Amino acid sequence: MDFRGSAVQFFGTKRHHDKWLRDTETYAIKGCFAMSELGHGSNVRGIETVTTYDSNTEEFVINTPSESAQKYWIGGAANHATHTIVFSQLNINGTNQGVHAFIAQIRDEDGNICPNIRIADCGHKIGLNGVDNGRIWFNNVRIPRENLLNSVADVSKDGQYLSAIKDPDQRFGAFLAPLTSGRVTIAVSAVYMAKMGLAIAIRYALTRRAFSVTPNAPEVLLLDYPSHQRRLLPLLAKTCAMGFAGNDLKIMYWKRTPETTKTLHVVSSALKAILTWHNMRTLQECREACGGQGLKTENRIGQLKSEFDVQSTFEGDNNVLMQQVSKALFGEYVSAKKKSKPFKGLGLEHMNGPCPVIPSQLTSSMLRSSQFQMDAFCLRERDLLNRFAAEVSQHQAKGESKEYAFLLAYQLAEDLGRAFADLEILQSILKAESSVSSGSLKNVLGLLRSMYALICMEEDAAFLRYGYLTTENAAAVRKEVNELCSELRPHALALVSSFGLPDSFLSPIAFNWIDSNSWPSVKLS
Repeated sequence: MDFRGSAVQFFGTKRHHDKWLRDTETYAIKGCFAMSELGHGSNVRGIETVTTYDSNTEEFVINTPSESAQKYWIGGAANHATHTIVFSQLNINGTNQGVHAFIAQIRDEDGNICPNIRIADCGHKIGLNGVDNGRIWFNNVRIPRENLLNSVADVSKDGQYLSAIKDPDQRFGAFLAPLTSGRVTIAVSAVYMAKMGLAIAIRYALTRRAFSVTPNAPEVLLLDYPSHQRRLLPLLAKTCAMGFAGNDLKIMYWKRTPETTKTLHVVSSALKAILTWHNMRTLQECREACGGQGLKTENRIGQLKSEFDVQSTFEGDNNVLMQQVSKALFGEYVSAKKKSKPFKGLGLEHMNGPCPVIPSQLTSSMLRSSQFQMDAFCLRERDLLNRFAAEVSQHQAKGESKEYAFLLAYQLAEDLGRAFADLEILQSILKAESSVSSGSLKNVLGLLRSMYALICMEEDAAFLRYGYLTTENAAAVRKEVNELCSELRPHALALVSSFGLPDSFLSPIAFNWIDSNSWPSVKLS
């Protein structure tokens, strides 16, 4: 998120919209978003920048009290931004009221850095060097009282702190709610990048040949090797399923209400983590699947890896986000148990019914059954949530605080977060499949859904660790994935073509890579 539009729109009120929005949209003002610090990233509540209020002049005074408090990774700050939204602790009459956001000018119209402000570049990065990430220090920088973005709280002329939300934790949660939009856009864009990598790698694998199976026979297409199918087609199925989940997330964000804020936060956190991790894994596999050609910058995959690696840690570190998901599920669990009421919310309603039972022997038709797949995913989430709650309770019984108990139970927390996300994704592709009438498209969606579900079961050790699958059933899952690869192989080109990516988004090896490497092309370059 940056200064343009969205931050002013969501954090501010009418006085800010009237004064700032038009100039931000026309680039009369070029802004940046100063939240992260050298010493604090994911822990926004702990940032060190301090803002006080001077009632004599009706101004706020912003200070960087230490080197670790310098604003860091601020996109646009190093060279271009004229204004910034500063996130800072607000100290009123000696009382810290928590993190708030302020509009501050950092350069004049001629691009000169304003007095009492220092700015430096963050330096060369492994990717995304088109963004001038910068560092900012504030030394008694004064701004008008009206520059406090006051959608959640305000300060009167005489220095009284005003907010309709009295509880500091609830106020902090309401204050950060607009950041959800960043996680939504990152999750969705991660799927797009995975689609680009797969489109390039699969199109190359449908034209590149290597080795003959029998003497004097033609060389075999890469994608006709079962091992190559195993590398790319499960990732293709997961990407398609995640694409449906990303679309559902966008709709959830568009239709958001105050009542859905919590669910949106949890789902966006889970999908942001899972989808960006998946993107990086997919791009690496695609790079390797293209051999030496995958190393060339013109073939895009390596470039995509370096440009989008940052998604795993910005707008919330993925591991931290997954722990937030588990904490939210834990909260729902404790609330339902204390009140002896059914589960309602965060998709946990399935825990109100009987515990699913997985058959001791799974046939191919059972493995491809959507009912079995839902049962297996719901069983995993239910059991992991029970185990997580039990482990947290055990640590608390030994005298540990709830927060420290969460830290000690981090492994189950991460397993639970993944189970929650996987179930959300499975439900999304099931919904897409059910919306299509019988025919070839529905059949292909069924193959993708089964591949998604079964590859998740194969890759997550929790299914074996906690006995959801016997070793025999785990072997059956692995065998079925291989069979699904062969059945998806004829549809590979149609599936990547269905992404609708313009040719210009792909690379030479996605087309006629011999012509693009011919001698005439060398003379033309």
